[in-house]
Amino acid sequence: MFNPENKFEAFENRLWLSSPTMHGDELEYMKEAYGTNWMSTVGKNLDELERLVCEKTGSKYAVALSSGTAALHLAVKLAGVKRGEKVFCTDMTFGATVNPVVYEGGVPVFTDTEYDTWNMSPDALERAFELYPDVKTVVLAHLYGTPAKIDELREICDKHGAVIVEDAAESFGATYKGRQTGTFGRYNCISFNGNKIITGSSGGMLLTDDEAAAQKARKWSTQSRENAPWYQHEELGYNYRMSNVIAGVARGQMPYLAEHIAKKKAIYERYKKGFADLPVRMNPYDKKNSEPNFWLSCMIIDKDAMCGQKRGDCDVEYFPEHGKSCPTEILETLAKYNAEGRPIWKPMHMQPIYGGNAFVPEGDAGADIFYRGLCLPSDIKMMPKQQERVIELVRACFE
Repeated sequence: MFNPENKFEAFENRLWLSSPTMHGDELEYMKEAYGTNWMSTVGKNLDELERLVCEKTGSKYAVALSSGTAALHLAVKLAGVKRGEKVFCTDMTFGATVNPVVYEGGVPVFTDTEYDTWNMSPDALERAFELYPDVKTVVLAHLYGTPAKIDELREICDKHGAVIVEDAAESFGATYKGRQTGTFGRYNCISFNGNKIITGSSGGMLLTDDEAAAQKARKWSTQSRENAPWYQHEELGYNYRMSNVIAGVARGQMPYLAEHIAKKKAIYERYKKGFADLPVRMNPYDKKNSEPNFWLSCMIIDKDAMCGQKRGDCDVEYFPEHGKSCPTEILETLAKYNAEGRPIWKPMHMQPIYGGNAFVPEGDAGADIFYRGLCLPSDIKMMPKQQERVIELVRACFE
């Protein structure tokens, strides 16, 4: 329970969860787009950004798009999802992982989370195929920059002849057995949203080793215009192409990816050390096989250290108890002192919009992590002294 007698000063400037960190190169590439008048969806920034991402990830083809969601939509479309067709989806994730399935008329079936990585459970996926053996597409996300158990999940998908759409929106730069996430599926996606490890302010990218698929995505993303003297359209298209200006921002960010990851990891390690004697654990990862990008540092409170907490669809309350705390108390405390935290992603099977969809549980781990977990301030501009104060505030909640 937070002790009001503890004297803390609010942060003078808001301490963000994860805000953009600019270096100056971004502005120069934006000026280049402006100066050459390449302000739309063609230009050198786009070409270079796609080249740089391919070079970094090892993917053969990259298509720069207006958002990670747009990339996921085209990936689902490329996977051939049809109206009424079931698709297995990561359950504990942001809605953008799942919504593109519905755009194409697919029916998400949610597979539960496992505690080791907070990602899709291989056991739940195997059971899902036992229940729905005809499913041919799996949408797999890597939560908070931590790679899922890719080998196990791919083996299950290969056995059942299913295509993986990999949502690496949060995990750009993370590796599994030395290989970059965003390259394990047939169609893969990353995000350059404003809060991601590197940003374009917005934007995303579709990655694939299939040249024909990349060409198809480019065509779809520019309203499916045919090669004709006039505007000829023979299939449905979208206004999904990234602008050359946005590409300039992301292009300017690319050289700093390793630096951003190193700073994010340092934040994670400071939290881990600072909470070592508290009844909490940091978001886990497979140290043998994976190296996250540590996009967000998260924590989960031990069950016996939880005070009472009640959550409705849009409201929440907690019941203070000496020596115990809960995500709601910690998040409200951080907000009181001008620091931003967030709840863990609410699992999709708990969302009202998807309440009628099938869910394959694995001990309902996702719901448990959501109930006991939270995301801590993880902004790489946060100074160590500021993070020490965040740690003090969290510790005070357990006094």
